[in-house]
Amino acid sequence: MEIVGHLIDGKNVTENIATMPLTNPATGIQVSELAMASAEQTRSAIEAASSAYPSWRATPPAKRAQVMFRFKSLLEKNSTEIGYLIGREHGKIPHDAEGEVQRGIENVEFACFAPEILKGEFSKNVGPGIDSWSEFHPLGVVAGITPFNFPVMVPLWMYPLAIVCGNTFVLKPSEKDPSAALYVAQLAHEAGLPHGVLNVVNGGKEVVDVLLTDPSIKAISFVGSTPVAEAVYNKATSEGKRCQALGGAKNHAIIMPDADLPNVVKALTGAAFGSSGERCMAISVAVVVGQQTARDLITNLKTEMLGLKVGGPQNNNNDFGPLISVEHKKKVISLIESAEVEGAELVVDGRLAQLNDEDRGFFLGGTLIDKVKPNMTCYRNEIFGPVLCVVHVDNLEEAMKLVSEHEYGNGACLFTRDGEAARYFSDNVDAGMVGINVPLPVPVSYHSFGGWKRSLFGDLSAYGPDGVRFYTRRKTISQRWPSRETNDTSSFSFPSS
Repeated sequence: MEIVGHLIDGKNVTENIATMPLTNPATGIQVSELAMASAEQTRSAIEAASSAYPSWRATPPAKRAQVMFRFKSLLEKNSTEIGYLIGREHGKIPHDAEGEVQRGIENVEFACFAPEILKGEFSKNVGPGIDSWSEFHPLGVVAGITPFNFPVMVPLWMYPLAIVCGNTFVLKPSEKDPSAALYVAQLAHEAGLPHGVLNVVNGGKEVVDVLLTDPSIKAISFVGSTPVAEAVYNKATSEGKRCQALGGAKNHAIIMPDADLPNVVKALTGAAFGSSGERCMAISVAVVVGQQTARDLITNLKTEMLGLKVGGPQNNNNDFGPLISVEHKKKVISLIESAEVEGAELVVDGRLAQLNDEDRGFFLGGTLIDKVKPNMTCYRNEIFGPVLCVVHVDNLEEAMKLVSEHEYGNGACLFTRDGEAARYFSDNVDAGMVGINVPLPVPVSYHSFGGWKRSLFGDLSAYGPDGVRFYTRRKTISQRWPSRETNDTSSFSFPSS
């Protein structure tokens, strides 16, 4: 059976002391074996990155950017193969996988602007004959730990920008669907990336522990669940490393009585059930203002959901695919069951979804739960599945109070025709990414992605301008060239202009 290995110092490495099966979640059938990296193999990847760093740091930003231009072209040329690998191990439908690849490519495009984004600032004559300027310097060897739900896009949030900033990189993809990330990293080498600049090590906790403690690693980027994000952040920072750790979410969409209901229904259906709800920006709570609005929304959502097509990636007409594993499916079902027990109303039961004969994997249909209360388990917890909870409120202030009081603050949306309400919402809602009549307000590559509260540990968000700041440190230089005729005297006061 095929062995999925590692990329260390430009070489494919499949030697292992342990493996784990990789399963197609749409069929439940094993497709390959994953070589689990040892601590020693992880350290060899770090050593390769350390060895490559001095020469890569000295490479002009324009030449680093040229590699990214070629990398972008290869990603576009091989997007179908990348999508296939995503579908085989994650179960994403081709149209969804293609969207993921495209959003990743957009971050590579941003990295192509390296000469511009790395320009410092210059001030002439800040004092008599004194000039001052600032520079962006790379950190050294940095690492990324990425989740299963976006096996290509999230790594592309990290290493293209880190690398054009002059760093070298060690990537630890999710052990559940690593093949696409490994293939894309190989394309980066095909684009001209020197050996050792980008390394990929697959594995579990043993790999993570080395990355978090090895003194050669200067910074850690992480995306995953909040408990793990918090643990990674605490450990990394205790080891003196810079860390950005993006965690979970419970994204609310507030629907006002004046909202365009047909558009709201379409938007919520895609945002709640796309990618089987396995998105940190998925809408998982609809907060409906007014009882009549709630009744109309439920009626229309129920009708829309009856037309959803659930199935495997072999059919591009399917709307969404399976959950990542049987264990995760059981977890989502347990949260659905808890809602029933705690008094919510199950309007559409995804456990009863009709499937084709070939779809024998970990499928769950779209689920709609009405009359959810803030104290219910399904409301408090991130479900990370195709489940939409509906909460009833009387006014916008009550709706926004729910958003503010939840422990997560990743994203929040408002559907309305009222400009005053929209402005009030965007100014005051306690969330890092905000949509007005936009159900998935994921920032474009030249802005930055990051939530508030327990959705993000660290001071800087992912990619965009914050990404540049995260992967660099600023150095400020003050320079003076006195003439030979100048007879300076000692000064014992703090200098000023």
